[in-house]
Amino acid sequence: MNPKYSISRRRFLRHSTALALTPPLLFHSPAYGSVKKKKLRHVSVGVGGMGRHDLQRISAHPEAEIVAICDVDENNLAKASEMAPNAKKYRDWRELLDKEANNFDAINVSVPDHMHFPIAYQAIEMGKHVYCQKPMCHDVAEVRALTAAAAKAGIVSQLGTQHASGMGDRTAVHWIKQGHIGKIKNVYLCSNRPGATEAYRYKGPRPATGENPPEYLDWDLWVGTAPMRPYAPTIYHPSKWRAWQDFGTGWSGDIGCHILDAVWKGLELTAPKSVIAKVQKSWEDSPERRADTWPQSNHITWTFRGNKHTASSELEVEWFDGEFYPPEEVRALFSLEEYPAESAMLIGTKGALLIPHTKMPVLLPAEKFQDVSFPELEERDHYHHFVDACLGKTKTESGFNISGPMSETVILGTVAIREPNQRLDWDAKNMKFPNRPSAEKYLSRNYREGWKLKDGEIFLL
Repeated sequence: MNPKYSISRRRFLRHSTALALTPPLLFHSPAYGSVKKKKLRHVSVGVGGMGRHDLQRISAHPEAEIVAICDVDENNLAKASEMAPNAKKYRDWRELLDKEANNFDAINVSVPDHMHFPIAYQAIEMGKHVYCQKPMCHDVAEVRALTAAAAKAGIVSQLGTQHASGMGDRTAVHWIKQGHIGKIKNVYLCSNRPGATEAYRYKGPRPATGENPPEYLDWDLWVGTAPMRPYAPTIYHPSKWRAWQDFGTGWSGDIGCHILDAVWKGLELTAPKSVIAKVQKSWEDSPERRADTWPQSNHITWTFRGNKHTASSELEVEWFDGEFYPPEEVRALFSLEEYPAESAMLIGTKGALLIPHTKMPVLLPAEKFQDVSFPELEERDHYHHFVDACLGKTKTESGFNISGPMSETVILGTVAIREPNQRLDWDAKNMKFPNRPSAEKYLSRNYREGWKLKDGEIFLL
């Protein structure tokens, strides 16, 4: 085993516990990249779906050069090569990192959640800058380790919460910190997107038998670190993998980082004290579904320590999706239009702030805040901002120093989902649930036997 690409439990805890309760501004976050070239040499791993969009946006930067692209699906690779005709093509990301090690400066990781960590971690160990799709990693332990690795390496990082760079989220952060609605009493997050249940939240069960994967798909590489299972069309690749515990993080894991981002930054939150989840009864009562898929509806509550932005010594942040909705009286505060299906609502001592996903925030009641002006903010593209940061021109909006602890909080919600109706007290420093140790098994995974990072296995918890 090559120790360069392994993490023992002792080493993992030594490098990660110091991050647990550190306020975001105290992290080491490189303000400027180390690339001193006219163009950023970039590689894209995962170029289908959101990965194709990521490639398109990064390649549109005039100072970005796409050196190589990689995907386990040859069809995705062929389509992406039309956007990057000069890029070398790879099926196996490990081969790409090995052969192109001296030819690129930055990477975007846009694959299913269960493969974020090994790809991003090895790139960081090589000193490469990393743009990683949300929710950063599949497991809490992976998020903690990747955050620590990025801080130690001093690389430029960016989480794929592209709307965090938009005018809406940045205005919301500004207004929260300005204290327009006073001290915050409650926060309600929701993602009740129409059609999402049918499109992404497959109930299962998986087929009793599989079939041969199509020739264009390397199924073994797609499964990667997860337990091997027979291929079946439509229910895993390309999009329904999110519904399976082995591959995705459920709806709250997938969208939670988007909805929480402005709240996290505006309130300057750190690790929660506890988390509890309610789920739909049909999933809770089904051992088969609980062992394999994520529920189609969740209500998660994190309790945070209060700070200068909160009205009391504790703050509850609640998440609603599927059949769970924010309380009717909260939704009634926004009476001019239909309540946004994906949004955050902050209730303060002097008013409320609604942050519709992808749109501009609204201070409520509107007549009370009609004289509040929008802050003067420059236009910003999340992807181009990452490229600029790698070129030493700026620093990123959602570096792992901030987005790592936030992602960890979101993924703690998925742990609570698997232990429904049980409050999990969180000892962030030691990564323990003192009141319910049985839930700690969900903080990490056992990677598939024989799966390696280059020439060394990864061990987490």
